[in-house]
Amino acid sequence: MKIAITAQDKEIDSEIDLRFGRARWLIVFDTEAEDFKVHSNEVNLNAVQGAGIQTGQNIANLGVEAVITGNVGPNAFKTLRAAGVKIFLAEKQTAAEAVESFKAGKLNEVNNANVEGHWV
Repeated sequence: MKIAITAQDKEIDSEIDLRFGRARWLIVFDTEAEDFKVHSNEVNLNAVQGAGIQTGQNIANLGVEAVITGNVGPNAFKTLRAAGVKIFLAEKQTAAEAVESFKAGKLNEVNNANVEGHWV
């Protein structure tokens, strides 16, 4: 399974980025291979609008099945859900810790956006 984690830096030990659409990096962790690849999300970092939708589409195009982030707005939520991507929220921790929490079943899947649109 591929899991995307929003991250502040491009290392697996970096803190998760609590923003979804405007996260600087996306770490895609493959639970079967126990490996990860890093994707820049800088194009959406300063987007005037549509950052959540575009980031959600990019994640879907990477074949990701689940996302771990700090917050998700309504447009990003709809985009991810339409693509069949599950959404899990995590508080301040590293991407590696978030993956371990996910694998241990400690993260809850969300069924709604938890912030308003254009949250920064």
